Amino acid sequence: MAKIAFLGLGVMGYPMAGHLQAAGHEVTVYNRTEAKAKTWTGEHGGRYAATPRAAAAGAEFVMACVGNDDDLRSVCLGADGAFAGMAEGAVFVDHTTVSEIVTRELHGVAAEKGVFFVDAPISGGQAGAENGVLSVMCGGDEGAYARAEPVIDVYSKICRRIGESGAGQLTKMCNQIAIGGLVQALSEALHFAEKAGLDGRAVVEVISQGAAGSWQMVNRHETMLEDHFDHGFAVDWMRKDLGICMDEANRNGATLPVTALIDQYYKDVQKMGGGRWDTSSLFKRLRAMDALSSDS
Repeated sequence: MAKIAFLGLGVMGYPMAGHLQAAGHEVTVYNRTEAKAKTWTGEHGGRYAATPRAAAAGAEFVMACVGNDDDLRSVCLGADGAFAGMAEGAVFVDHTTVSEIVTRELHGVAAEKGVFFVDAPISGGQAGAENGVLSVMCGGDEGAYARAEPVIDVYSKICRRIGESGAGQLTKMCNQIAIGGLVQALSEALHFAEKAGLDGRAVVEVISQGAAGSWQMVNRHETMLEDHFDHGFAVDWMRKDLGICMDEANRNGATLPVTALIDQYYKDVQKMGGGRWDTSSLFKRLRAMDALSSDS
């Protein structure tokens, strides 16, 4: 069993760290709001630390799951950052969805300190984290990944190294691009079914078994039809991720017209007050547009 630090106890990190402790690892957690770290140790055992540096001291692996580029820099760098507390040869595993730029930056800083850095963004949502069945896409040194993989396996369904540093984040961008298109297509299909007077659930029961089937269709159509949008990844975070995708596309020359359009649709959802609704709320946007057209 390994000595592990876990930085960030949000809706994803909290259960992920819990799985590590339950698997017998020696886990020290850090969270910006210390009260949550205390709650976690009260529920799972282990220890909490006041700074990332203190959490990382003596750890073989430091796992992070924070908010964005700036949050990641703040837990890695500086006098109280994790890198300052990590021993030479330790492995930092970043589960945050961030830009390839910050990933390569921190990979370089880590290398200068004799520390390994693996970018390992995750997919599967809160339910995936709670059930320990996340998809993890990784980039970084092959040897460091091989050491970290058995640890990551504790809360993953699949974990793969895609390539060198940044490859994990680039793969996560592909994931978010695909999800945006799938959710919009499902929203339009359900909206069309409603306007055509069809039973949306019956429609999904049939079409989900054919070429149109997807995880989003199977797992989200019920809550969408019931107007419930508190089941997972928030619109605010999706817009952050899609912004990362489009910034990278501007650098590598990829053309993402549908992604750009869906990003604006999510902006509409934010204007509706739905920044914390889950990503399937694109369907609510269509219903709202329909209501507006009916009133006019």
